[in-house]
Amino acid sequence: ISRIVVAGRCLCRGMLSRTFICAKHLPAAKCGSPCATKPSVATQSSLNSSSTSHSLALALGVTAVSASAVGSRRQLGTLRAKLVACRASEERASLQAFIDDTNKEYEKVHIEFEDQFWGTKMGLKDGNFSTELLTSTKGAMEKFLSDPNRLAETRRWIQSSVADEEQKKTLQMFERTFQCYIMESATALKLREEGTMLENELQAARNVMKLGAELPDGFAELSVVGLRMKMTTDANESVRKACFEGMKSIGPFVCENGFVEIVKKRNQMAKELGYVDFYDYKVTQAEGFGKDRLFEILDTLEVGTREQMARAREELVATKGEDALKPWNTGFMVAGDITKKLDPYFPFEKAISCWAQSYAAMGIQYRGATMTLDLLDRKGKYSNGFCHWPQPPWRRSDGSWQPSEANFTSLADPQQVGSGHTALRTLMHEAGHAAHMANVVQASPLFAQERAPMSVAYAENQSMFLDSLVGDSAWRGRYARDLKGKVVPWELLEEDLRCTHPFAVFALRKMIAVPYFEKALYELPDEEVTSERIQALADEVEEKLTGSAMSLPLLAIPHILSDESSCYYHGYVLAEMAVHQTRAYFLEKDGYIVDNPNVGPTLAEKYWEPGNSAVFLDLVENLTGKPLTGDAWVKKLEQPMDEVLQHEQADYEKAISESPEEKDVDLAMRVRFVDGDYVIADSKDNGFAEATAKFGAFVRDRVTAPA
Repeated sequence: ISRIVVAGRCLCRGMLSRTFICAKHLPAAKCGSPCATKPSVATQSSLNSSSTSHSLALALGVTAVSASAVGSRRQLGTLRAKLVACRASEERASLQAFIDDTNKEYEKVHIEFEDQFWGTKMGLKDGNFSTELLTSTKGAMEKFLSDPNRLAETRRWIQSSVADEEQKKTLQMFERTFQCYIMESATALKLREEGTMLENELQAARNVMKLGAELPDGFAELSVVGLRMKMTTDANESVRKACFEGMKSIGPFVCENGFVEIVKKRNQMAKELGYVDFYDYKVTQAEGFGKDRLFEILDTLEVGTREQMARAREELVATKGEDALKPWNTGFMVAGDITKKLDPYFPFEKAISCWAQSYAAMGIQYRGATMTLDLLDRKGKYSNGFCHWPQPPWRRSDGSWQPSEANFTSLADPQQVGSGHTALRTLMHEAGHAAHMANVVQASPLFAQERAPMSVAYAENQSMFLDSLVGDSAWRGRYARDLKGKVVPWELLEEDLRCTHPFAVFALRKMIAVPYFEKALYELPDEEVTSERIQALADEVEEKLTGSAMSLPLLAIPHILSDESSCYYHGYVLAEMAVHQTRAYFLEKDGYIVDNPNVGPTLAEKYWEPGNSAVFLDLVENLTGKPLTGDAWVKKLEQPMDEVLQHEQADYEKAISESPEEKDVDLAMRVRFVDGDYVIADSKDNGFAEATAKFGAFVRDRVTAPA
């Protein structure tokens, strides 16, 4: 409705506060040029009179409607009601157009950046991938998210009261997201851009770093995963020590290749925006509360497990000797030979089938998603497993469903002892991320993007819950079988529990060491941010939190390098708290978790479908019925060994007695197996089972190929 003439005055759209009348509700009339025609004499006279009809003359464009055309007061009321409905309908349509445009534009910049992210991290050659394009596409995405005009329009629509409930929910998601990226300071924005460029340059250098160990037969290039695996399984202490020194070399490398300046840029940006430091900025954006509140929570775990850590270290020395405390020995001494003994029951070729069977039995579905899996280690590949989403899922305004597309990677070496178990754990974890994001069912892709305002703990909770099952005797009794189908014997599981349970507190202490290090790092005065001080600080925190140097040095943890994952690790701690609380909920409610068909639907409804629309702490309480605490975690750590063995053996025996035969699975997904640019198999061609078989054959060929 462009113009309306009332009592001889032309009122344009934005000025009229009275009722609008849509053309389709008015009597037919001839039209002339806009605002060229005055009301008829009859109309003017009627408008000036005080007759009971209170006739109203209106025109759409140039159309004047006489009182006689409008008719009685009852007809006028009807017209007014239709007019209100028409105007509301038009405004809702305008609002929906804004929502649709925002969704479409975000989807575009998201895909372009994520494609570059995957291509550069995987070292792909087919396609146009580069550090420069990674930087520019990230900049374009952040420019979209930080557009103040878009935020202002979002707020105008929220205040207009035009939106229905779903539109209001989407607008609130827009507002919450855009607020995380608006930088009113041009200085802060410039610092962020400079920091991003430094990060990308550091990552490019890290990808081609000659990493490995000086072994008895010469230098061997190995990834971080390869070095850690040898430290856990190799009986030669000199080999284990060489692998530790190889990982320790990452710290000086990153500090001399830009990390020092990155830390300074991040802190300068955060302080320019009014935050205490970069850690305070990151946790506030992601979790909705500040650094001080976070460390109040973490301090309860740190203080509450100090004595338990001291007792565990004393027990390790008493049973394994003083040398067991050396960082290259602890993992090996704790595991003993059990990793090698268990290895045949976790064959690498069966990892994918075990994951799929396990997820299907729990009722987990992927709603038509496509997953690309790059699982094998190779030179030039990013040094950590991860999962990301080039295509977020969402429900479009026309009701159609956009399934997600996920890529995930691991660094498996099938020839190494323990590689099957590592691959399986990674699959269960990263596929948990993918299941989560595939099941976000909302009206915008912004509900299903993993950056702020998504809680770090929320992002990690489901994946850690699902990978925890691999350690359960119930899961192992059901799925841990050698290539001939022989189930893992209870005696090995008992040995594993006796080796690991008394020292499980070590994992908690190593986990909380990362956020405590980053907290201290970003609290350093600017003049102390040097290569030497950062490396010394890492050593100090390792000593304080774990009692000695860590087997995985803090500066070798890749999360601290990238803006998106730096000051992020606390999320694993909060998520682990939620994992134990969620496990306790299912065990109390159903008595079991493994192959429980209620698990998938419950996670989908309570944790996954809301996406970023809900607060992590509320989600946990909504599912478990209790506020989030560390009680269930600490209770598990303190459980007596005899009690642990009794419960685990009962679960194991029950799993064996009920184990069904393997069957074809349908996870409602397409799977692509790749090795860099090479596509090994695609379930779209011949189904999931055939694609898995092709991948297994590819792995066997690689293992048997001459060096």
